[in-house]
Amino acid sequence: MKRTIQPPTPSISTRVNLFFLFLFFAGFIYAQQATFKGKVFDEYQLPLMDVSVSDGINTVYTDGNGDFSIEISSGSDVEIQFEQEGKSTFTETVNLAEGETLEKYIILANSVQLEGAVILRRTNEKPLNSISLDPAAMETSIGMTGGVAEMLGSLPSVSIGSELTSQYRVRGGNFDENLIYVNGIEIYKPQLIRSGEQEGLGFVNPAMTDAVNFSAGGWEPKYGDKMSSVLDIIYKRPKEFEATLEASLMGGSLTVGGASKNKKLSAIVGARYQNRNLVLNTLDGESDFNPVYYDVQANINYKFNSKWEVSFLGAKTDSKFELVPKNRDTKFGTLDTPMSLTVFYDGNEEDRFATESGSITVRHTPNSKLDLVVDAFAFHSKEREYFDIYGAYRLNELDGEGNIEVTYDIGSQIDHARNNFDALVVGAQHRGRYKLDVNTDIEWGVKYQQEDIRDLMSEWQLLDSTGYSVPGNYQPGVLDESDLVLNYSVHARNELKTNRFSGYAQYTKRFNWGGSKVLVNGGVRATYWDFNEEFNISPRAQIAIKPDWEENMTFRFNTGIYYQPPFYREVRRLDGTLNNEVKAQQSIHFILGHDYEFTMWNSPFKLTTEAYYKMFNDLNPYFVDNVRIRYTADNNAKGYGYGVDMRLFGEFVPGVDSWLSLSYARAFQNIDDRGNIPLPTDPRFKASIFFQDYMPILPSFKVNVNLVYASGLPNGAPPLTDPYDFQNYLTDYKRVDIGFIKEFINQKELKANGNFWKNFKELSLGVDLFNIFDIRNEISNTWVRDVNSSMIYGVPNRLTGRFINAKIRMKF
Repeated sequence: MKRTIQPPTPSISTRVNLFFLFLFFAGFIYAQQATFKGKVFDEYQLPLMDVSVSDGINTVYTDGNGDFSIEISSGSDVEIQFEQEGKSTFTETVNLAEGETLEKYIILANSVQLEGAVILRRTNEKPLNSISLDPAAMETSIGMTGGVAEMLGSLPSVSIGSELTSQYRVRGGNFDENLIYVNGIEIYKPQLIRSGEQEGLGFVNPAMTDAVNFSAGGWEPKYGDKMSSVLDIIYKRPKEFEATLEASLMGGSLTVGGASKNKKLSAIVGARYQNRNLVLNTLDGESDFNPVYYDVQANINYKFNSKWEVSFLGAKTDSKFELVPKNRDTKFGTLDTPMSLTVFYDGNEEDRFATESGSITVRHTPNSKLDLVVDAFAFHSKEREYFDIYGAYRLNELDGEGNIEVTYDIGSQIDHARNNFDALVVGAQHRGRYKLDVNTDIEWGVKYQQEDIRDLMSEWQLLDSTGYSVPGNYQPGVLDESDLVLNYSVHARNELKTNRFSGYAQYTKRFNWGGSKVLVNGGVRATYWDFNEEFNISPRAQIAIKPDWEENMTFRFNTGIYYQPPFYREVRRLDGTLNNEVKAQQSIHFILGHDYEFTMWNSPFKLTTEAYYKMFNDLNPYFVDNVRIRYTADNNAKGYGYGVDMRLFGEFVPGVDSWLSLSYARAFQNIDDRGNIPLPTDPRFKASIFFQDYMPILPSFKVNVNLVYASGLPNGAPPLTDPYDFQNYLTDYKRVDIGFIKEFINQKELKANGNFWKNFKELSLGVDLFNIFDIRNEISNTWVRDVNSSMIYGVPNRLTGRFINAKIRMKF
């Protein structure tokens, strides 16, 4: 008989001992764990799914949003390997303390593309000709318009010309020739604003920004239809609670973000307020200002699963500008003929610019090769410009000591406006991207939008000199019984409802050519507008070659035809009527670029050089007054532009990025074949420095300097005059701003202590010194007519003087 031997049953005490022994080992193992998490992107900064993340023991995979989280051993070096078919394998070595959590962003590049996989650094420039800017540097930069324009103004290809505006000019183009995208949605700006004093902050909120890329020409077909530049902004998707509070003498901001426990829902909301009456009091003359600006923006994302997600981007801005001018005394002219203008004012100006915008985005990623996006968007702008200002003026010639020697004219001027503008833009677009193989992508998109615009315009100016209306024919002592003649009078009541269509397709290929690495992009873009019934096709191409040399160099060439279909302002003539035959302006780009990466002073540096030539056809001539542009609504000009831009970028001081920019550029127009004259935005020479530093013995004390020198712009011409008669230049633009920051708490070496202070991630105090040398730069001219000689004098409008701003910044 077979006997079965039963194993002994553990006693209750043995079970208890085993249980506690298990808990001990489990607790020991758990206590030795740390967490490494983050997000994996491709070279286009799009999330990568199904990437294998392994420490040799455990393996996890990124989800449809590129997110990963892996538990690793603590207290020793652990190699984390990132792998996906067709991508360059990347290994990151980490050493974490017990219970510590480390979060990083990873770029996993194609196996033969220009750059290898690297830890994502926002200061790195993207392939081809796009420049990436650091959002953190924008948050702490010195400026009055939110930080984006100030950072762009330090680039060689960009001219600002006014510290009061967020608008900018690129390579001789005007303010209307720049594209701005936030999360793939095109951003529009108010149409009636005529001076930087009215504008307030720019649209982009740096505290909400995750990535910034800028192209000064030769961009890909997927970006839209302008002639000068593209600014592409991506807003943050927070992983955990975060809050930033900033307050200064000019206003403040609050930004709050967070995510749900399962990370499916994330949101960030920012609110800003600004009142610049203190700095505006440094302008020439005596006036009462009340410029108030505020905005609220939100970026909300919800991820249903690894394949479907929906996003919302919304913004509301409101700018109110009140002005009561009192008097003005401006000296101008030359050393040989010094002059002065004295004006006493009565009246006031009240303006308001309110905009709302919103978009809903649905993204579907069925697999790692295909990405599909649908956007629905709307933009509404309601603007009002009311003023009645009377000015009694005296035009004088001065002697060598600045005393009045001759009074040319005594007169008066009345400026009146009742302008109302309402614009509604609604539309939808589809964008797609498919990876044919690991080295080949195709992208496409279609877009439809409807524009509904109402423009009520009533604006006139009366000039009077010792009782006589100007212009007019009069004889001293003879009564003139003719009708009163205004210097100019524009009245319009326009309603315009149109439909606009556009689409693009582009192809990207990466391959090896001998020992060199090559990236090629080519495609075509098409547009149609039913107002002028014009259809345009825009082919574009880019190529980048990185030779197999010992020196790290990349050569680039970009070209394309860039059309700018007119928006409303381009079709409104100077007399207020609309021209339905106006055509899109055209710019043909040829850009040759070179990137050289090297090490100097044991730090990485990059020298970027670009030479370009642009041909302009069907130009729409315009007049510029401060930031207002008035078009003639005729395509009766052509032109060209050329230049060279250089930028040296790197760590002049270890750990912080700085750069030096130099450029020389010219831009010309030829109106009605009368000969070449400079465009109103002809840039000429520019040099700028953006420099950051800290004290080695006190690294928590930091300083940043923004220095700009630029040749003066053309002084413009009064509307309804011949621009060929006004070919002088404003004085050169010179400005130095310095900012000082004292950090008390940061996320590196200055950790917070105490029950209260541990809630802070960052705490700092700062002082900004604007225009430290008190240089009165010129932005435009006030045109004064001398009735005795029929001459028109350009009296310069000068910008702000020296101003000190104090601020406090907290991050939770």
